[in-house]
Amino acid sequence: MSDTAAQTPTQLLVQSNISGTMKVESRDGDAVGSVHAFMVHKGTGRVTHAVLSLGGFLGMGKSFYPLPFALLQFDAVRDLYVVTIDKRVLEGGPSWSNNAPVFDQAYADRVASYYGSSSEDLVVG
Repeated sequence: MSDTAAQTPTQLLVQSNISGTMKVESRDGDAVGSVHAFMVHKGTGRVTHAVLSLGGFLGMGKSFYPLPFALLQFDAVRDLYVVTIDKRVLEGGPSWSNNAPVFDQAYADRVASYYGSSSEDLVVG
């Protein structure tokens, strides 16, 4: 094993949960869901993904969908994020309901591939 591989942490991202509700809408103004958490690169502090929370009622039955952060636009006037992806496309994407997956390079590549965005090298940050 190389020195670099021995020094690279197995989890390169840390999940930073949002304490309040940060709404997410479509470009047309339709409610999509909310931001549940941001995935932050440990080395650079840069947000690589947003984890959206869709569905559910009274905190039950929610599903979580990772989305490359570049696909969100912040609307400062309305204090919310606007997503350019159709909600049906989001609902068909990588997700989980109870146990979050290990958010490693392979999973980040899978998310990027689904949304047709460029994959980030998580080792570099």
